Order: sequence, then structure tokens, then C-alpha cells
Amino acid sequence: MSELSESLHDLERKLAQFAKLVNVAAKAEEIRELESRMGEGSFWNDQGRAKQVVGILKSMKAVVEPYQQMSKRLSDAKDFLAMAEAEADEGSQDEVRGEIARLRDEYERLEIRLALSGRYDTSDVFMTIKPGAGGVEACDWASMLFRMYSAYCQKNGYALEIIDMLPGEEAGLKSCTLSIRGPNAYGFLKSEMGTHRLVRMSPFNADGKRQTSFAAVEVTPEVADAETVEEIPDKELRVDTYRAGGAGGQHVNKTDSAVRLTHLPTGLVVACQKERSQVQNKMTAMKMLIAKIQQLKETERLDELKDLKGERGTIGWGHQIRSYFLQPSQLVKDLRSGHSSNQAHDVLDGDLQPFIESYLRWRLGGSQDRRQVVADDD
Repeated sequence: MSELSESLHDLERKLAQFAKLVNVAAKAEEIRELESRMGEGSFWNDQGRAKQVVGILKSMKAVVEPYQQMSKRLSDAKDFLAMAEAEADEGSQDEVRGEIARLRDEYERLEIRLALSGRYDTSDVFMTIKPGAGGVEACDWASMLFRMYSAYCQKNGYALEIIDMLPGEEAGLKSCTLSIRGPNAYGFLKSEMGTHRLVRMSPFNADGKRQTSFAAVEVTPEVADAETVEEIPDKELRVDTYRAGGAGGQHVNKTDSAVRLTHLPTGLVVACQKERSQVQNKMTAMKMLIAKIQQLKETERLDELKDLKGERGTIGWGHQIRSYFLQPSQLVKDLRSGHSSNQAHDVLDGDLQPFIESYLRWRLGGSQDRRQVVADDD
């Protein structure tokens, strides 16, 4: 078998595995059924349900149609290669070689589409950043993560809104909750959920020693069906109000408009201070809390929640998902996918997409082959 034939065979094998994993045949049949339903006159009577069905159809087509197109191109390339080899046509073989390169790129994009086909992957998200072990260093690290995600959102066209922010006593942030909206926001940003570790020469240490700091990032999808969660009994909820911090004029500083909700059975805490109205802040906080409870109830999310704080434990050693080294050399290393970059400052300036896509590919094969990557502690 020639080198080109082996390459095509390898692509064919990967595509067959993909079809089995996704169950392309069943999805193609479901697409036909949904399109048939959409042709019925009564389909659009319930606009909410119709919109939901259209979203499901769109997500399935985003995986099935590229697979079908790639299958045809692969079949055509095999036939063309057979003729080119039979005639010893090197020019035609070079064309096949170029098509193989294009098909490989297309397959990588197909993998990403599959990794973004989860139930909540198209949802907007609430992101919370909290410092862990490290004192003022950790608070400063939390603010650096806030700037990193702000830059990432700006680069990728996501809308970012600050829901709640509590500054540190000396520097940085004690906590920060963000609303991030855009295409596949949860699908991409779920990769950031966990503990992030920073190693650098401390600007707060007069001895100039290296300091290790930790901060946790929690990512919750803004679930569209949050209203289906049963109402939270008042006895399970503690409501605290306080004065909003930061800039915002006399009204923000003089009224207890900010709201913090604590769900007593789970210990989940959310807060909102972005609106001037206490009622509006409570509504937003309740929306976040319901989303968190819904997430907690979803079995497929439990492992991600454990990854965030271990067994609801400490933000620190043993639970980190990514390490950022700024001294003596620059390195950012993901402890799950193994992806790394020696351009640490670029990553902190929002260049996160390579890490996100590496995580998504790692997650696809995770149930069969989880790699244990050990960080360099030097």
C-alpha cells in the first residue's frame, strides 16, 4: 500500500470511528423527521417549542452534514488516487496529497464540532473567579485571570458583563462574577473550570522570592429551561443585602441594592450588584442560583464540579487544571490535555483558543484514554 493510500485509509478509519461515536445514521434519520415536522402547518403555532426544535436541528446538522461532505470527498479522493497510481501520474498524485491535507484539517474542525454538541454548549455562561491559597498574591492572580478572560472575550466577539465584583483589601479581587454571552460560550469556556496555578517573582514580596498562587474559575451554563426547576423554598434560602462596591455614583454607594443568595442545602452562593434596583439584582441572582442547582443535578456535570474544588475542598495543591510560570522562564501548561505554550504573556492577554481546542479534543477521547500530565514544579 502506498503512502497516500495509507493516509486515506487512516482518515477513513477515523471517520468511521467518528460516525459510530456520533451515531450519524440515527441523527440523519432524526433530521429528516424534524424537517418533516417543520413542514406541518401547526408547527409554528408554539413559537417557543419551534425555536427549541430549530436549535436541535441546527446542532445536529452542524455535525452530520460536514461528516457527509467529508465522506464523499474521501471516496472521490480514493477513486482519483487509484486512477493516478494506475497511470503513474505524479501530478494527479500531488493533487491527492493536497486534498489529504485539506481533509485532515476538516477532520480536526469536525472533532471540535462534535466536542461542542453537548446539551448546554450553545448556552451563555456565568463565570466566577475566586482566589485560593496565597493571600494578597492570590487576589492579584484572580484579577489577572479576570483581565485574561476579558481580553479573550474581546478577541472572540463575546459580550462580557460584570455581575458582581469584590475588590481585595490590598490588591486584586476577592471574588468576581461575570456574564458572558456569545456563540458556544459554555462549549468553549467549560474548559476553564477548575483551579489555576501561578508561579512568579512576587511584586508583593520584598525578598524577591518566587511565589505560588491559586485561583478557582467556576463556569455555569445559563440554562434556558431554568424555569423547570422547582421553586426554591424560602426556608432553604438566605438572602443578604449590602451596599454595592466600586464606582457607580451616589445611588450605588448609599443604598443596599446588592443581593447575595445562599442555598442552604448545597452551600451554593451567588451575588449580584450590577443593577441599581435590589429587586432586579435579586432576580439576576436567583437566575444564577437556579442555573447552578440545575447544573448540580445534571449527572454529566458532577465530575466537572468535583474538578473545581475536589470534594468541595480547598482551592490549591492537587486540584489545579493549568499552571502558569512567569519566572524563571515562561510556560503555560494544561495538566489535562498536555498542551503548553512558552508565550505566557500572550496567553494572559487572551490567547486561550489553542488551550480550549486541545481540551475539547482531549475530552472527546477522555472516556477511553485519560492522560495524566504532571506539571513541572521547578
